[in-house]
Amino acid sequence: MKRSSLFILIFLGIGMGSAESAESVYHEPEGLVRGGAFIDRFLPVPLRGKLRSDVWGAANVVPRDVNNGIEDAEYSYWGGNIIAGDDGKNHLFVCRWPEDNVKGGGKASGHHTWWSSEVVHAVSDDPLGPYKVVDTIGKGHNPEIYQTAAGTWYIGVMGKKAYRAESLEGPWEQVVSTFDRTDVPKHWHENRTYVAREDGSVLAMCKAGTLWLSEKGDENFHLLTEESAYTRPPQGHYEDPVIWRDEVQYHLVYNDWYGRVAYYKRSPDGIHWTTEPGIAFTPEIMKHEGGTQEKWYKFERPKVRQDQYGRATHMNFAVIDVIKDNDLANDNHSSKNIVIPLVVPRRLQILNTEPITAGTKKIRVRILAEDGFDPVEEVDLKSLTFGAPKAVDFGRGFTTLKSETAGKDLIVTFAGSAHEITADNFAAKLIGRTKSGALLFGYAKLSN
Repeated sequence: MKRSSLFILIFLGIGMGSAESAESVYHEPEGLVRGGAFIDRFLPVPLRGKLRSDVWGAANVVPRDVNNGIEDAEYSYWGGNIIAGDDGKNHLFVCRWPEDNVKGGGKASGHHTWWSSEVVHAVSDDPLGPYKVVDTIGKGHNPEIYQTAAGTWYIGVMGKKAYRAESLEGPWEQVVSTFDRTDVPKHWHENRTYVAREDGSVLAMCKAGTLWLSEKGDENFHLLTEESAYTRPPQGHYEDPVIWRDEVQYHLVYNDWYGRVAYYKRSPDGIHWTTEPGIAFTPEIMKHEGGTQEKWYKFERPKVRQDQYGRATHMNFAVIDVIKDNDLANDNHSSKNIVIPLVVPRRLQILNTEPITAGTKKIRVRILAEDGFDPVEEVDLKSLTFGAPKAVDFGRGFTTLKSETAGKDLIVTFAGSAHEITADNFAAKLIGRTKSGALLFGYAKLSN
């Protein structure tokens, strides 16, 4: 399961001279295995239609599947996240503005009229799309929707405002977003991403990586941390965080705007973050089944679609085919929102009755069956490693000693020289393969 390269060298000199262009060098950690980095979770994208060449876009994104995500010739789309609705449909809340916007020419036209965008509600039967607009909600940019413990929906947008409704279908009411610190830089309030916590409160992380808390989730926030959650590498220009929570832990992906490389962190509480090895994504991830690649110049505003357990099943992005300065009104360039499926983590339970310590010699783990996944039939037992993420990501940890079935579930007993789990770990990790060679991974919560 060793990766084919021990380091990645990324040169991003396209359009040098623009503030968006940079050269970024990333060295992959020695020994990182498949499944050790977030980028390994991206799957080939099934086609939702035929690859088409009779569409807008530079040569790097033509031909492409226009039925993936949302796009059309009339509007530029940006931002937005997908909610798996109780109606079985997928609801994308995204912003758009007319592609032919002209407000004085140059930077006051085309993409740079994003400030005039409106938030719309689009719906699809399939998470991948195509999404069709069913409602216009109101003015705003970089929307993100979340639900409070009381069931109310909020859409936060750029600036100090949001929209509120009791249903995904609306009606939507504009409300004011308040922050208890107004003496901080503007980017401490902008581009918020949200996560609902177990106690009913809502965390918001902003463009700067600072954290805010709303006890009721009602867009009234007080500052939790002045220190940014971003830490790697120090020379990056970071923005576009997305945070989410599943049964085990909290997750954070954030983007280096200049280098076009993103990073991944995990947390037990959404406040204290552990940096994970490898990279989260690059502009090379949009690959279709069959090998066709859409080489979008930039991937921004990453968001996740979650299932009933909080697991990320898809990641969607705002993408543009050229440098933003080169996307003018009434030209052949624009932006859209794309959707890429992810390898979904498996649900795991540690069956040991005592806390895991350095002296633990065996760990019993239950791999839960679910629709579309039969662990008894599908798991390649010899491929599995289990233990501290810092060990498993590099091919170490306990290996399979024996297995047994429990109904449709699979119970695996792991043993070995060292699992490397310490008091600092809040979750253990499993990496392996299915019998068909597909990546299999998951996390299990550790009891203290």
